[in-house]
Amino acid sequence: MGISEKVWDVLTTVIKMDDKVERMADTIKGQQMRIEDLTMRVVRLETALEIALASKNSKTISKKTS
Repeated sequence: MGISEKVWDVLTTVIKMDDKVERMADTIKGQQMRIEDLTMRVVRLETALEIALASKNSKTISKKTS
């Protein structure tokens, strides 16, 4: 195997690795977007739960004072 063949093999390996890194970066971006979406959904659920619990507590308190 000559020097030029070794250089060519190294270059093709680097190009393949670059392609894999780019695909992984795209995958990570997609996962990050899903994580952020899920985080926002959890925040909305927590808020709704807190509002419901506060409403329940205020009704319970108002019944006790009546």
